[in-house]
Amino acid sequence: MPTYQQFPLPDAGEGLTEAEIVTWQVAVGDTVEVNQTIVEIETAKSLVDLPSPWSGVVTRLLVEPGTTVDVGTPIIEIDVDPGGAAPAAPAASDEAPVVTGSVRHVGGAERHRGVEPGGADEIEAARVAPVAQAPSSAAAPAPTAPAPAERQAVLVGYGVADGGAGRRPRAAAAPTPTSDATAASSSAPPTDRGHHALAKPPVRKLARDLGVDLDSIAPTGPGGIVTREDVLAHTAQAEARTLATYPGDDQPWLASGTVSSDGRQTRVPVKSVRKRTAEAMVSSAFTAPHVTVFHTVDVTRTMKLVERLRADREFADVRVTPLLIAAKALLLAVRRHPEINAAWDDESQEIVYKHYVNLGIAAATPRGLVVPNIKDAHRLSLRELADGLADLTATARAGKVTPTDMSDGTITITNVGVFGIDTGTPILNPGEAAILAFGAIREQPWVHKGKIKIRHVTQLALSFDHRLVDGELGSRLLADVARVLAEPAHGLVWG
Repeated sequence: MPTYQQFPLPDAGEGLTEAEIVTWQVAVGDTVEVNQTIVEIETAKSLVDLPSPWSGVVTRLLVEPGTTVDVGTPIIEIDVDPGGAAPAAPAASDEAPVVTGSVRHVGGAERHRGVEPGGADEIEAARVAPVAQAPSSAAAPAPTAPAPAERQAVLVGYGVADGGAGRRPRAAAAPTPTSDATAASSSAPPTDRGHHALAKPPVRKLARDLGVDLDSIAPTGPGGIVTREDVLAHTAQAEARTLATYPGDDQPWLASGTVSSDGRQTRVPVKSVRKRTAEAMVSSAFTAPHVTVFHTVDVTRTMKLVERLRADREFADVRVTPLLIAAKALLLAVRRHPEINAAWDDESQEIVYKHYVNLGIAAATPRGLVVPNIKDAHRLSLRELADGLADLTATARAGKVTPTDMSDGTITITNVGVFGIDTGTPILNPGEAAILAFGAIREQPWVHKGKIKIRHVTQLALSFDHRLVDGELGSRLLADVARVLAEPAHGLVWG
């Protein structure tokens, strides 16, 4: 006998309370195996593939893609015993499911699944059960064409005259094709000019085609005539004005939004990564007292080292950038000042010093800012650190960062220079005491060995939690990062 199991949305990690159904990997009628991926969900931190807990046949998908549901909400139903004995035959009085309007009437054929007539399960079942529709009994009668109206005499170029002593008004006369001004008088309010707009027939036709009320247009033609240019200008002014860069197919972040009626706005619900990022940044900014110190440094020797490493066979299959050297410099500086690798525990009122470095790299993605970290980065060689950066970057861009990848970070580096930005005042990643901003590297005049020369220069900014890092500690750490970038040979001594 069929046995139906409903799979509730699990907690994908770190006590998350909700997730969005992104894409179903199975459909009703598919056979699934244990641990087969059935759905992709988006939590507040990452995209997660959920496996099936059972083998069987999918009977219902309970949640539509794009819907955010709470943890514990059933999302799929699976028949775990599809080969079992069939249930007893329904009584003769049972009816086949039919749809009448928007209400589904269910007989015994559905009751073995516990579907209550008129209930939510019944309506959901109606979505997956084929329903035959009766053909229309009669076709709608074709509309009859109106009888041609008799023309009125008009003043050429100005529409129908208001009337005069020479003609008696016709009783119940239908509007003529040229009586736009007369027809408009019954639907449009009078204008400040006290009479209807004057326009030539081609201009009236253009206004009619564009859906423009001539009485609402300020005329610029001779004698107060509305011109073609007046109509086009009025239409252009009324059109929605959007930025040239969007909306378009290259803005996936607009896909889930609702466009306003005039096309000038798109409203996108705040959820998932963006929601969690906003909450974390607000909490960090208004909980930890931020202090930021800056340092401008000559990194010409770092740039030469990067070129040498790119030509080295040991680094032939990995991308080497100045960020790699900056990350290594930060790790070396933390080793010299381990007290900065700490966190403030507000509940226990303790400072937690960590004897490992999980180096966070802030990554901007279409889904929002994520900060995955390289676990135990302090143990890695320069080549291993390069591999870790490459893997982390690829994972973040693919949207496959997991909650584990972003948990337990100890210190973070954000590469604002990749966007051409000189520096900034970064906000701390929650649970960490410091974050380093690595700015753009530019060629500029610099005093080197008593002479002005063109050198590669960058700016560093270090923000830290002033509750547990004082100005001296923060400044010393930043100075050591700058020393390694200015002279990478220091890494051999400190490493």
